[in-house]
Amino acid sequence: MLTLLNRRAALAQQIGHLKGDAAVLRPEREAQVLRRMQETNPGPLSAEAVARLYTEIMSQCRALEAPLAVAYLGPAGTFSEAAVLKRFGHASVGVPCASIDAVFRETESGGADYGVVPVENSTEGAIGRTLDLLLQSPVKVCGEVMLSVHQCLLTTEEDLANVQRVYSHPQSFGQCQDWLAANLPHAEKIAVASNAEAARLAAEQPGSAAVAGRQAAERFNLPVRAENIEDDARNTTRFLVLGNQDIAPSGRDKTSLVMSTANRPGAMHDLLAPLARHGVSMTKLESRPAKSGLWEYAFFVDIEGHQQDKKVAAALEELKQAAAFLKVLGSYPVAI
Repeated sequence: MLTLLNRRAALAQQIGHLKGDAAVLRPEREAQVLRRMQETNPGPLSAEAVARLYTEIMSQCRALEAPLAVAYLGPAGTFSEAAVLKRFGHASVGVPCASIDAVFRETESGGADYGVVPVENSTEGAIGRTLDLLLQSPVKVCGEVMLSVHQCLLTTEEDLANVQRVYSHPQSFGQCQDWLAANLPHAEKIAVASNAEAARLAAEQPGSAAVAGRQAAERFNLPVRAENIEDDARNTTRFLVLGNQDIAPSGRDKTSLVMSTANRPGAMHDLLAPLARHGVSMTKLESRPAKSGLWEYAFFVDIEGHQQDKKVAAALEELKQAAAFLKVLGSYPVAI
């Protein structure tokens, strides 16, 4: 097995030299490899374990060509960092940023090869700032990551009765409302910029706790006093991968777009009708206030298929005629 892995690595190096300045990462090819491995997996390893294993193999081989720099909402120890590792593997170089805006700027400028930003949570809904920046930014959506989010209570206090304050990101507080109300009803809840920052503060201040993930506990050497405290065990955050390249079809893709229409009767029907006419399935519809005027909205839509697919291309062509504004954010492989 070791001989074969090194042979694969040597071939990756040769391919890197042949490609020259071409993109190191081909998301559609990697998605095809991971799907094939999962489909042919006889067990007992789970499909998720196989994907993680092969992601790391590809990450290490890719780094022999050129390590990828990936910007994310930092600091280290956040769920955003966990999403980077799940998608790009441990051979990638993380670039922690202070804000979602900074992730976009790093990716736009080429300071990072890719960026990873949260876009929605199954409990708390859409991340408005990410949607607003997608509308404004020239970067493209190159992929998505689905991360199961399991929250923990971290504190040096052995007795929870001694916890006077709890730090966390507002989204995490929203995901753990019931548990906190039942177990720490009198503790002050203090919102901070990230769960990693919450863990840092809890580690420094007696009588404090943090709601954060295990990666933050390990980074700040904090004991985990309670696990899986999220109110919904299926709690999942969806992240988008940002980049400056168009992604070719992988065979199982998704296309994200944003559009707007005049405020008139039947306008929304006219926007959605081309999708129905061409048999294109819509998986998401999210509205955000537009900057163009009071009570005007932009609609963020995810559809099944790649923009190069015949029926998707036909539907998009009709949408251009029906919409006052249309921007295709990108086509990319469905998360594995």
